Amino acid sequence: MYAYLQGKFTYKSPAQVYLDVNGVGYEVNISLNTYSHIQNLEQGKLFIQLQVKEDAHILFGFFDKQEKDMFVLLTGVSGVGAATARMMLSSLKPEELKLAIVQSNVKLLESVKGIGKKTAERLVLELKDKLGKNAFGADLSVHMGNSMETDALNALTALGISRSQAENAIQKIIRAEPTVSQLEDLIKKALKAI
Repeated sequence: MYAYLQGKFTYKSPAQVYLDVNGVGYEVNISLNTYSHIQNLEQGKLFIQLQVKEDAHILFGFFDKQEKDMFVLLTGVSGVGAATARMMLSSLKPEELKLAIVQSNVKLLESVKGIGKKTAERLVLELKDKLGKNAFGADLSVHMGNSMETDALNALTALGISRSQAENAIQKIIRAEPTVSQLEDLIKKALKAI
């Protein structure tokens, strides 16, 4: 329903912000990871996930789409609710969580408050294949933290190019022209390289 909200931060705490969007104030729950990115900002954009319950509609906000995508994946696992997923994203960065799951690092997952051995094993079991193949972009061969590369990869695969061919083309361009800073340029150059 909501993709993102952009406006002024009128209140900020490590767990929650109030975001004023053209005079309408939204109460948004956030992770420590998101808070660390926005704590010094007066305004900004948060990617939003709406959770509808019988007694409430709750907004969760994320600094980047990668964190939101990880939140959605985590809450899709049986026994992992929004509070637990937010705790996980407060303890580990999305790319650290992805790596822990892909590498079956149950101990690291268990180190998060509220995650027991069974839940950690369930996370690995249910998400390992999804995260290893795709989830939010490239597999581990593409730099996980670079959203431009991820966006380019998603665009190329949406055009019908195979994932491995798209990854190879993107990496070829990144190596040849590390100064490419525009998504459109990266996509165009990658298309020519295929």
